[in-house]
Amino acid sequence: MARTIRIASVNVNGVRAAYRKGMGDWLDGRGVDVLALQEVRAARSDLEPLLGDEWHLVNDEANAKGRAGVAIASRLRLGETRTALGPDDFDSSGRWIEQDLDVDGTPFTLVSVYTNSGEAETPKQEEKWRFLDAMTERLAELRAASERVLLVGDFNVGHTTLDIKNWKGNVKRAGFLPRERAYFDRFFGERGAQVDCADGTTGEGQGWVDVGRMLSGPVEGPYTWWSQRGKAFDNDTGWRIDYHMASPALAAVASGYTVDRASAYDTRWSDHAPVVVDYAL
Repeated sequence: MARTIRIASVNVNGVRAAYRKGMGDWLDGRGVDVLALQEVRAARSDLEPLLGDEWHLVNDEANAKGRAGVAIASRLRLGETRTALGPDDFDSSGRWIEQDLDVDGTPFTLVSVYTNSGEAETPKQEEKWRFLDAMTERLAELRAASERVLLVGDFNVGHTTLDIKNWKGNVKRAGFLPRERAYFDRFFGERGAQVDCADGTTGEGQGWVDVGRMLSGPVEGPYTWWSQRGKAFDNDTGWRIDYHMASPALAAVASGYTVDRASAYDTRWSDHAPVVVDYAL
């Protein structure tokens, strides 16, 4: 018999602030088995008392205090944890954590990802390119090592025009640059096939599945992030930049994709909404 596991991912925009605003109430009532966090901006000693001792916790903090940070909290048995990404001289701390998990003898690997936000034509964007290059290489290694791999988190790229409400005004901005989107064309392209990419290049598809798009269909959004400025949230002028990226074996058993959008602007505890999916393992 398959056992259904609920996996949630959210950029908390500072976990201590999120808990002050009501994150704990959301988590207590959501039936989550595994929780992936991004932009934690806190130490393990801060996380543990917030989550409580019923969770097994792993985390990776950024080198710069109060910045970035990723974590995975699980009710499942933990296996090996890995945080290395890219060459030795590349600082990926606080942005990538892999956790091997086991569901009644069925192993899988979960990765919590916080991609650099970048800024077009600046050194920040160069760091983002390096992250996406390192991610591309690691994705191939993960697929070679296991049939069941799931990457979740804030990828800071809207893949297609369905993923950003005001896409026409953002084609020259980080998060929707054609070169950024080309990485995702390759990630989600048929494995081994030559893929036409948004920047006019061709590349080899890796065969990952965008679970949110697979289960939602060709609709606008559903968006996962809204600017804090203006009426972006009230008008649902958002971006879908938080993903569940699954190997085909996990995508095939995914269901119940939900973006837990707050009921009103003043009830939000992050500028991102949690993305929740059930997997029958």
